Amino acid sequence: MTAQLEAPSSAGPRPSALAQAFRSNQTTWIGAILLAAVVLAAVLAPLLAPHDPLQQDILVRLEAPSAEHLLGTDAYGRDVLSRLMYGARISLLVGFASVIAAVTLGGALGIIAGYMGGVIDQLIMGVMDVLLSFPTLLLGLMVVAVLGASLENLIVAIAVTEMAPFARIARAPTLVLREQGFVEAGRALGFHPVRIMAVHILPNLVAELAVMASLWLATAIRTEASLSFIGLGVKPPTATWGGMIREGFENILDAPWLALFPSLAVLITVLALNLLGDGLRDAIDPKLRRE
Repeated sequence: MTAQLEAPSSAGPRPSALAQAFRSNQTTWIGAILLAAVVLAAVLAPLLAPHDPLQQDILVRLEAPSAEHLLGTDAYGRDVLSRLMYGARISLLVGFASVIAAVTLGGALGIIAGYMGGVIDQLIMGVMDVLLSFPTLLLGLMVVAVLGASLENLIVAIAVTEMAPFARIARAPTLVLREQGFVEAGRALGFHPVRIMAVHILPNLVAELAVMASLWLATAIRTEASLSFIGLGVKPPTATWGGMIREGFENILDAPWLALFPSLAVLITVLALNLLGDGLRDAIDPKLRRE
């Protein structure tokens, strides 16, 4: 009887399948390397940054890239490279924290809706449909405008915008899994629904949620940069990529590098996450593995 309650062993990708996907898809390695470089630059910013990101020197304001300032200086004479490294900390923190919150809340709501069904399913998914009806940036803007501009509120706003897709991706397979033999056996033995959802259903959804998380992490970083660009992100003088792009836009004719370099940072990070997400999808989807 115990064996009947175990979840199917084929729920997630085997390590060999994941390694095979990385070996066969070279672009996945490119994404992993680029993302590792961005993460290392953010983590080691206090050691790698050549200058204090908040130090102002009006004598070298709007200086073009040089040996002293490799990526130039901004309108306050602050080193762009140093601010770029410290800005990566904010972007990655907001991205990872908001996606983790969205996966946790959205995944839990999706599993509950799919397993319980009936009125609970209709109520939860009705709320998710309302959230999905708003464009991501617009919904994030509304939440931040209500809560106020701060790091914590930015994380909450982005988590709210990304919660609905995770609820949908968790609900669909839950509708199938709740009819499987190991779930039926758990109900027959009198297991609590929470135990069935957490122990027998959730492990079968981890792979799909992980792929979605890697792809929506890129969206979270873009949303953070967009909200910071319009002044609803972390307040100055804290360095953020979106804030740096906004400051560069104000001096686009005199110092185009101010907007160019943070824009490239966002582009590289989003590209890396998408390439990595494609590799994870290839490893998890059995149809793609057979191809």
